[in-house]
Amino acid sequence: MTWHAWSKERSAKSSCGMTNSAIPWRSSSTAPAKLLFRLRRSFPAARVAGGGNAASSSLDAELSTELDAVASFSEIVPDTVVFDDFERFPPTAATVSSSLLLGISSLPDTKFKSAIETALADSECYEQDKSSSRMTCFLNKALVNVGADLAKLVPGRVSTEVDARLAYDTQGIIHRVHDLLKLYNEVEVSSQRLLFKIPSTWQGIEASRLLESEGIQTHLTFVYSFAQAAAAAQAGASVIQIFVGRIRDWARNHSGDPEIEAALKNGEDPGLALVKKTYNYIHKYGHKSKLMAAAVRNKQDVFSLLGIDYIIAPLKVLQSLKESITSPDEKYSFVQRLSPRSAKMYNFTEEELVKWDQLSFAAALGPAAEELLATGLEGYVNQTARVEELFGKIWPPPNV
Repeated sequence: MTWHAWSKERSAKSSCGMTNSAIPWRSSSTAPAKLLFRLRRSFPAARVAGGGNAASSSLDAELSTELDAVASFSEIVPDTVVFDDFERFPPTAATVSSSLLLGISSLPDTKFKSAIETALADSECYEQDKSSSRMTCFLNKALVNVGADLAKLVPGRVSTEVDARLAYDTQGIIHRVHDLLKLYNEVEVSSQRLLFKIPSTWQGIEASRLLESEGIQTHLTFVYSFAQAAAAAQAGASVIQIFVGRIRDWARNHSGDPEIEAALKNGEDPGLALVKKTYNYIHKYGHKSKLMAAAVRNKQDVFSLLGIDYIIAPLKVLQSLKESITSPDEKYSFVQRLSPRSAKMYNFTEEELVKWDQLSFAAALGPAAEELLATGLEGYVNQTARVEELFGKIWPPPNV
């Protein structure tokens, strides 16, 4: 089944009241776990006013928002690099990346700018003979300085991007993480407050396995296939990040990926289907990894993901959830779509339960995962190059 055929069938079902959004929400019997990436509630609950009527007053009840309701099932992470948004949707965790450094550098005035200027003034970097070594030193120092400032603002963990140019170099990734961790130790940020964000190539997954064996927490990103997700879980990655919307976008414009075709044939959205399968795999077979859904496009995506550990949601979706009021009855009617109990009922094929190695991993990657992984890496590499180019223009900073 192609994406267009699946989409047409889904639309027909919608007109007959058969889509997920038309299914009555049922209350969940599983209490959500308390995790690290929780969105802080910065808004009061609304109340129904009695207007002086005694009967109405006796029925006054506190109302909450859809954001409150979904946050009771999953940890909601605002997807933003704009610091003014922190007050509207205060996060409890953060990611420091090359794109964040570019954002900080483009702002006329921000307290994080001094973190970058301090990095560019570092004498250890200044003494590097090679320009490439100097730029790597500046980049590492800037990431850590900003990460340390963020660690003071959020109670949860800070995830630090590892240079995507090392994506196919296991030992290079490990060495870079050790360098970053050493710098964090120097500014007194505990390793328990840190994650290191690594691309989910086979080499990146192997680096994750070795780092986790040292007690260093890793965050595997650019996951677009079950092979990547299962291998990451087997490696013991602390967090596995799947990009729901990007998989859907690929399916709309391409065909020929067996994993996506199978999801469409079953009447499922391919991005959501991968999240479901990965969640069930983790929980059915006792892996420690937490699962994060990114590239969420709308509220229905959020509702379909309830029960997952973390949901990274764009601000427009969070604002829509925040502005939608739910009555006390509706508040408890959201259903937990993913749960450890339902995971036990999920059936996997023998091919999906292999112990993944480099050969089986490479053979299992479909065209969607290959293309999306390559595109993601190219974007990260370009952003890092832009940061280094910018640093080259402004180095040395004033008064140095």
